Amino acid sequence: MKRISIIVPTLDEAERLGRTLEAARRAAERAGLEYELIVPDNGSRDGSQALARGLGARVLDCPGVNIGALRNRGAAAASGDCLAFLDADMEMPADWLTTWRTVREADRADVLGLVHQAPPQAPWYARAWLQRLVAERDRPALLDWLPTANLCLERAWFERVGGFDERLRSGEDKDLGLRLGEAGARLLSLPTPTVLNWGFEGSWGEWLGKELWRQSSQAQLLRKGHASLRLLRFPLLAAGHWALDALALLCLLLGQPAAALGAFALGWLPAGLLSLRHRYTRQRPLLAMRLALLHWLRLHVAGIALLMGLTNLTARRPSRG
Repeated sequence: MKRISIIVPTLDEAERLGRTLEAARRAAERAGLEYELIVPDNGSRDGSQALARGLGARVLDCPGVNIGALRNRGAAAASGDCLAFLDADMEMPADWLTTWRTVREADRADVLGLVHQAPPQAPWYARAWLQRLVAERDRPALLDWLPTANLCLERAWFERVGGFDERLRSGEDKDLGLRLGEAGARLLSLPTPTVLNWGFEGSWGEWLGKELWRQSSQAQLLRKGHASLRLLRFPLLAAGHWALDALALLCLLLGQPAAALGAFALGWLPAGLLSLRHRYTRQRPLLAMRLALLHWLRLHVAGIALLMGLTNLTARRPSRG
């Protein structure tokens, strides 16, 4: 490992970008790595570009492209033999790149992602939703894919699979991870050191809108041939969830309130099981109840997103707040 290129795509992230770049710089210096900061900018109007340049980053002006294309532009401009992709709202720990260097030197994995959590200032639903990642990834594990909120890999692997698919509206990280795995790469998730995610949702509308945007790529991913049971599971659950809602409504219209209540209650079963599938949440009843509500809402959103995807309707990432 000679040089690492840290790529931070941004769009109007001046409020959070400085923290992200400073933390990335500290991590690279602590690891003793040559590094560069690259900020592909999607047309910011809040001073993000000037802020990034002031902190020593190279800014690429890339208005009007999607997130996969934005990351690809950063990778194309990079000179490092290793690439690190960061969201502009991630505060990485000081030993982040030391950990990556240790993983590579020990040949434990080819790709690394750390679990991220919301800070205490975040609303309860944003904190609970990220705590589900802590529950799912509470120990070192090799996974099928890793989110690009923070992702380290060797440039050779990135180029081998052709980078991000720019046709995808969202879910480009899942697609990249699946293709890396198919090519033989090992994707390692570590629960520590702790990453803080300052991009938490500030309102229910933002949370629901972001989930709609995230789930909107499911149909595209399935069309690409990623039709594994794991990828099919959630769309099928969402479709079944909406079917139970329709059944409950039909029973109510037919004057059968008991049957309607039964169908409605049955609709909570998948959400409850999803919230309790990990020991971490089973030991925290309040968190489990909160996650059950969030999973129930997400299943409804996923059904809408699946229908939109099948009809080629586009969901946009919501504005913050």
